[in-house]
Amino acid sequence: MVHVKPLEFAMESAQPVSESKVDRWQRSRQKAFKAVPDEGRTITYLGKKFHVYPETFWPFLDSQPLVRNFRIVPGESVLDVGTGSGVIAVFACYGQAGRVLALDINPAAVRSASRNAHEHGFDGIMEVRRSDLFEAVGDEQFDVITANLPFRNKTAPDVVARSQWDTDFQTNTRFFREVGKHLKPGGRIYFSHSNFGAVDVVERLAAEAGFSVELLASSVPGEAEERQFYAFLFQRASPA
Repeated sequence: MVHVKPLEFAMESAQPVSESKVDRWQRSRQKAFKAVPDEGRTITYLGKKFHVYPETFWPFLDSQPLVRNFRIVPGESVLDVGTGSGVIAVFACYGQAGRVLALDINPAAVRSASRNAHEHGFDGIMEVRRSDLFEAVGDEQFDVITANLPFRNKTAPDVVARSQWDTDFQTNTRFFREVGKHLKPGGRIYFSHSNFGAVDVVERLAAEAGFSVELLASSVPGEAEERQFYAFLFQRASPA
C-alpha cells in the first residue's frame, strides 16, 4: 500500500535554500561528471554498483525517495525518462517489471545505462534508447512512467548541464504535455524533484495535464543540509 501526503506538506516543510550555494554545488558536480576517466568509474548506490562513463549524471540522493518508495506490480511495463546511469530503470527490474524502456538524450548516459542493464543481468528486460523525451517511444504505452528530470529553470550550455538545468523549463513542460499518451489507463507516474527546484510550476503543469499530485516520499536532510529531495505520485485526476 502506497501512502501519500498532500503536496502542501512538501511546500510547508521545505527550508529556504541558497541559490548561490546550489549553483556552486551543481557546477562542481558537472565538472566531476566531465572529469570521469574514459574507462568510467563505479558508484555505489543503495548497496549496488553502477558504472558511469564521462558526462553521465551519477546515481545520487535525488532519486532515492523515488527508488525506495515506488511500487511495481510484477510483470508491469515501465518507461524511465531521463534515465542517466539507469538506476531507476534497474531498480524497476529488481521490482519484477516485465519490461523496462529507459530513455536519455545524452549518448554517454545511454552507454552507461546499457552497461548497467547488462551488469545487473537485465538484458532481456531492460532496453535503453537515445531519445529526446518521448521521441523514440512511438505509440507505446506503459503501466508506470518514472522521471528524474532537471529541477531548475536555468540555461543549460551543454548536455551535462541539461541533467540539472532546464532552459526555460522546456523539458518539464514538454514532459507533461506529452506523457499522457504514453500512460495506460489506470497507470501512474513517479516523479523526482527537490526543494530547490520549481515545485510550484511542476504542480501547475501536472494539474493542467489532468493529473492529481501527491507527495509519495521525501529525503531526510542532515542537520546542516538544506537540500531535500521528493518523490511525487501523479495519477489521472478523477472527474469532479
